[in-house]
Amino acid sequence: MVSNKLSVLYAGLVLLGGVPPGATDTNIETSWHRFVRSPVSNIVEPIGIVSGSTIGNVSNPNGLINRQGPTVLSRNDENDMLPTVVVDFGQNVVGILSLDLVGSQNTSAGLPGLRLAFSETMEYLTNRSDFTRSDNASGNEKLTNGTDQVAVKNTNYTWTDLHGCEDGTKVCSDGLHGFRYVKIWLEALASDAPYTSSFGSVSISGLSLEWSAFLGTPDTFTGWFECSDDELTQWWYDGVYTVDMGTDVFLANETEPRGASSPTLEGKQVLFDGAKRDRDPYVGDLAVAALTSYLSHDFAESTRNVLEDLARHQRTDGWIPPASINNYTLPLFDYPLWWVVSSVDLVMYTGNTSYAETYWDTLVSVLDEYYPSNTNNVTGLLDKNADMGYGDYAFLPRSGPVTYYNALYVHALSYASQLAESLGRNDDASRWSSRAVAVGDALLKNNFDSSVGAFYDGGPCPGGEAGTFCNVHAQDGNAIAILAGVTDDKTAAEILDYWQNATSQVYGNAFYDSSVLSPGDQFNDRVYAFISYFEIAARFVTPGKASSAFDEIRRLYGWMAAHDPYITQWEGIGPNGTTYEGGFTSMAHGWSTGIVPLLISYVLGVKPQTPGFQTWRICPVVDGGGLTWARGDVPTPKGKIGISWERKNAQPGLLFVLETETPKESSGVVCVPTFGLEQPKIYMDGTSLTPSTSQTQDWVSVNVTGGKHTFTVES
Repeated sequence: MVSNKLSVLYAGLVLLGGVPPGATDTNIETSWHRFVRSPVSNIVEPIGIVSGSTIGNVSNPNGLINRQGPTVLSRNDENDMLPTVVVDFGQNVVGILSLDLVGSQNTSAGLPGLRLAFSETMEYLTNRSDFTRSDNASGNEKLTNGTDQVAVKNTNYTWTDLHGCEDGTKVCSDGLHGFRYVKIWLEALASDAPYTSSFGSVSISGLSLEWSAFLGTPDTFTGWFECSDDELTQWWYDGVYTVDMGTDVFLANETEPRGASSPTLEGKQVLFDGAKRDRDPYVGDLAVAALTSYLSHDFAESTRNVLEDLARHQRTDGWIPPASINNYTLPLFDYPLWWVVSSVDLVMYTGNTSYAETYWDTLVSVLDEYYPSNTNNVTGLLDKNADMGYGDYAFLPRSGPVTYYNALYVHALSYASQLAESLGRNDDASRWSSRAVAVGDALLKNNFDSSVGAFYDGGPCPGGEAGTFCNVHAQDGNAIAILAGVTDDKTAAEILDYWQNATSQVYGNAFYDSSVLSPGDQFNDRVYAFISYFEIAARFVTPGKASSAFDEIRRLYGWMAAHDPYITQWEGIGPNGTTYEGGFTSMAHGWSTGIVPLLISYVLGVKPQTPGFQTWRICPVVDGGGLTWARGDVPTPKGKIGISWERKNAQPGLLFVLETETPKESSGVVCVPTFGLEQPKIYMDGTSLTPSTSQTQDWVSVNVTGGKHTFTVES
């Protein structure tokens, strides 16, 4: 039976319409199904018992896996070891656990008790969960202290891990968990006596999880990706699965407890930042996670609900809260700009222009009221006052004319201007594009450190004098400045070369080149896949840097894929490739799934230029990654954009074939690579294009109407 939460998810999918991918496609076009990580149904069972985890008096532990006879945990006295078993679900999962109990036998007063600890990794699975909702709770909301408790009755029944307590304020559970492993042992909390006991025997015939989140089975994919490198392909689907785990219904007892419960979100589909925690929808995360959702399942409801809710909580000065946490008051300085970027993304990728019309005044207030009020009239740059108490995505102690804030401001202004122009709001478009140029010029003039070839972070060192620049540089501002068009290609290459040399780790590129801002936090060893997305994108758009983009992808996503829990993508990586905040770290975090939009936007090369892909660019990056072919579909409101390219490498002869399929009512530009040839022979549908096309160093640009087209390159 499908739960109420899943019925809401499925109802949203039905509204999407369309025929499931693969229904009429060839075997080639459905070969990607083997990479999909989703469970096959909303009832998920474990795959095994962790080797060496079973201790004490446990009989038939594998009965928990194959349901062939009960697993019995027994303990008679204090001298007996605690009977313990650790169950492995094979990959990160999220939902409500159930135990099928055959019954119990008492050897003392009280029902025999079980304790459950959940963890995304074995490293942080101890006698408490790596994280549980009560860890962030206080007062009456704090039900547990690291484990969920069961008082096992002497009858045959199913215990479900619902949020609440069995006996007043005793024998309590936190309910929903995101985890891979669950440790089960016979023991009771002293505080739960006399209702439960640490002695007796308990018989368990099996356990399962009711999947809570978006069930992204192959039939739900309206977009897909595949290439000649199986690892890159698999990481694409791992990213989709990570976002699927965070796509869920907002319910008060399953979300972040620190003042995040919101009647305006209750019962709605949202895109949480993480499956395990914080389980609150943060708008900054949507800058990456929402793209993953659009490009795989074309599922926009969860993003739209969040953006609309935050817009309704906008302050009178134009500031927009980052999330519902702290009753919509968490002071982050950058997140109103991410609301702008994510709102424009929503319209561009889904064609929902009615959203733009409804919240246009909200967007104007952010760009024309809040940030201008924080602009230094002398420098022309945003200048965050140190006394504001505002942080950002990483809660960094930054103040002054920070490069990241200004680069993101330029990006938001330019992107909003692009949307405004497409909607006929020419005054807004002109005003914002002019301001973007002015702020970008001021950023180059004031913040660029010519001694290393990169932007300063832009503020003083801790305890330093206001108006001075700390000798430190950050990944965020440098990468976004390149993407926002602040730099020319030469400067962009200089920045990227510096960053590679200064911050490269085996698990990605660090987000600072020094830890001077917070010496104990080892910022120069910390990698955020969220911010790395923008750096990798900057490498793809900078001539000659595609190889370094693929290199960084393989180090970053390859590291996460090779370490427990092996599939989902992490909130952050710390020194030596560890989890940067220990067990508290979310190992399934939507903001880290940039591999999904990266491979679509650059390897397939597809980007919308106006709302709903009415116009588009198809400019695949075919050099630098060692790929011989790539293909996939990108969903649009008027039908798919299908891309397939293959390198032939015949010398002389056919070098390359690109096939495109776009909605007939659309149009755009296709970039055909030239492979360094001065006079390549390029054909569209068999007709030579060379005399009538625009050629750059890397490709020939062709204006194309919708439909099916084939482009070839010959030497």
